[in-house]
Amino acid sequence: MPIDHHRLQTLTALARKVLWLSSWTIHNANHIRPNTDGLKVGGHQASSASLATIMSALYFAVLKPEDRIAVKPHASPVFHAIQYLFGNQTREKLENFRGFKGAQSYPSRTKDIDDVDFSTGSVGLGVAQTLFSSLVQDYVSAHGWMKDRREGRMIALVGDAEMDEGNIFEALLEGWKHGLRNTWWIVDYNRQSLDAVVREGLWEKFESMFRNFGWDVVIVKYGRLMDAAFAEPGGAALKTWIDNCPNQIYSALCFQGGAAFRKRLNDEIGDQGLVSRLIEARSDEKLLALMSNLGGHDMASMVEAFEAIDHDRPVCFIAYTIKGVGLPFQGHKDNHAGLMTPTQMETWRAAQNIRPGHEWDRYEGLTQGAAKLDAFLKDVPFVQQGTRRLSADVIDVPAHLSFKPSPAMSTQQGFGLVLHELARGDTELASRIVTASPDVTVSTNLGAWVNRRGLFARAEKADHFRSEKIPSTFNWDFSPKGQHIELGIAESNLFILMSALGLSSSVNGTRLLPIATLYDPFISRALDQLNYACYQDARFMVAATPSGITLAPEGGAHQSIATPLIGMAQDGLASFEPAFVDELAVIMRWGFQHMQRDAGTDDSGQRAGGAVYLRLSTRTIEQPQRMMTPELQQGITDGAYWLRKPGANCDLVIAYTGTLAPEAIEATGLLGDSHRDIGLLAITSADRLHAGWTSARKIRRDRRNPQHLSHIEKLLQPLPRDFGIVTVLDGHPATLGWIGSVCGHRMEALGVEQFGQTGTIGDLYRHHGLDANAIVDAAEELSGIPVLHRKMAV
Repeated sequence: MPIDHHRLQTLTALARKVLWLSSWTIHNANHIRPNTDGLKVGGHQASSASLATIMSALYFAVLKPEDRIAVKPHASPVFHAIQYLFGNQTREKLENFRGFKGAQSYPSRTKDIDDVDFSTGSVGLGVAQTLFSSLVQDYVSAHGWMKDRREGRMIALVGDAEMDEGNIFEALLEGWKHGLRNTWWIVDYNRQSLDAVVREGLWEKFESMFRNFGWDVVIVKYGRLMDAAFAEPGGAALKTWIDNCPNQIYSALCFQGGAAFRKRLNDEIGDQGLVSRLIEARSDEKLLALMSNLGGHDMASMVEAFEAIDHDRPVCFIAYTIKGVGLPFQGHKDNHAGLMTPTQMETWRAAQNIRPGHEWDRYEGLTQGAAKLDAFLKDVPFVQQGTRRLSADVIDVPAHLSFKPSPAMSTQQGFGLVLHELARGDTELASRIVTASPDVTVSTNLGAWVNRRGLFARAEKADHFRSEKIPSTFNWDFSPKGQHIELGIAESNLFILMSALGLSSSVNGTRLLPIATLYDPFISRALDQLNYACYQDARFMVAATPSGITLAPEGGAHQSIATPLIGMAQDGLASFEPAFVDELAVIMRWGFQHMQRDAGTDDSGQRAGGAVYLRLSTRTIEQPQRMMTPELQQGITDGAYWLRKPGANCDLVIAYTGTLAPEAIEATGLLGDSHRDIGLLAITSADRLHAGWTSARKIRRDRRNPQHLSHIEKLLQPLPRDFGIVTVLDGHPATLGWIGSVCGHRMEALGVEQFGQTGTIGDLYRHHGLDANAIVDAAEELSGIPVLHRKMAV
């Protein structure tokens, strides 16, 4: 249906204002605000300009409160300008764009004050996020948790060059498998990337690809001025020339202006009477306005294209645009990071009717009255529900998570047993757990959970092996009530799905407790996606297993070295590596609570809530028989406890993490005669220990609490100052190598620094210096006994 004339005028005026505010915000940051460090502030005036009309059409006309949108990172200033007009952003934040605590360079859920649905910035990830958020909305709806809320559309604004990102293609395939709905991707087809102009005919590849995955494709190429010109005598020839004009030439002509277009058209179309009259009837200025009136810059074309969609199938809009449209460098291939000069800005300011000193006025330069514009913005559908970020109740976690114990177990096995016991019950906690894995569900011990809780699909799908009476250990039916989301071999998809599930509280008003399992070495395949999920403060649990060289026969390709350091370094992710299953059960209980805590810091200065990473192993080790006291539980979750408490004359501590427990225990026994007061420290979380230590030092430096001690300081400070520490883990030794700095003790850090190879655990532990003899050798080195001398004596 054609758009109403008065509505169109107002929308066009607001888009013009959005373009001004976004461009001025960047200009102010680079040319007006004092620059104290000499660095270029940056911003993307050209990338913002190409989306100003599209985003204005969405926010001021099309979006409903339940819709969620991921904004192209480089269009952040446009987003902030729109929110400023809505009253959700402040002038102070805009004036401090890209400054400390100002409006962020790229939209951020956690750092911006305006209504950011999904953080963007790492190119392509926000796009895939909308696809998985749509699948999560289906999951919540199928389980009956939408309550009175309407389903929303998950919308991504994506640059055409951004479509090169591989994770987008992986996500498309997963969406097709799960019957994706309620998803719009709007491609800003300006045919330019950071360094170049994109290949000819790329839109055809986009169209074919999306249609093959079951998407509708809507191409918005021409604006109303173009359509009107095409209807004139000679217009068909002009349309043919536009369609055939190479991207580079069209971009260059947009930069050169109307006179250049006129010469090129006359040279290439020639004197054909009707078409020549069409061209000559327009001044250079009007001819440029016509030739730059692509669909993505025409308000009527965009609103009508969006409002014509009356179904829930996924839609890809390919909107033709000009990068930097309306600015002095429109179409220039170097304009990606280009900035208007002060002289250019003054010229453009005059053209926009902006008075000096009134640059930040909301309606400056517009002919519509302020009262009319206020009334229009107040009635915009998108803002009718006020705050769009939802909340959900905290799910109770039992005082203890039970499992069926065995004398010898692996932590991976224990993880499966804990989930199996939860699956057997009818608790709210169990109902809110949703698991996912990239094609390693069985080999990461999720099989028992899936057997009881089923796989998720919007339609029932039976297990044909069972219906055909073929014996199988696993009974996997798909249903709308299933609680496991099956994924293909794509760790990128796993972590973007975790991000979507982990934001369900604020997006869908329903709390989910997502758990991902994958092989520990393959975390590195999707570090960008994991970082992205944590940056958004999504809440989830990762069980990564098997890990380290302990997966001995698999060789270096499946053995992980650096993942403990990743766990320590990743903000928003609490990392644990337990040795025993009773520790794991305590950590998982703490993790379910940690996933639900509000953002901020606790009394120790650490993050109060976040995601959780469990580094687990397939190695079966003997389990301790002990009471799980409150003190022991606290030590486990704080990061360490004494498995053997040192005596008053302690001169040596062995500190281990994870699956090296048997070697550390054996070495402690071997050293017991020469070091009678030896201590054995079980480290369950190097991450929590280190974070607590650095936070404590900051608290003391800031004089907030000069007496505050971290957990590791409380463990080590009572001991003599001259004792030595040997640390050992199946991972990089730097993970624990900092512990000697806590109280200034001598130490030796053992670990793995090179790729492993195939062999038995014993072979590899000896080769990498992790076995009990290596620990003993390191301890005696600290004691000043030469290893060579000892070996000769033996």
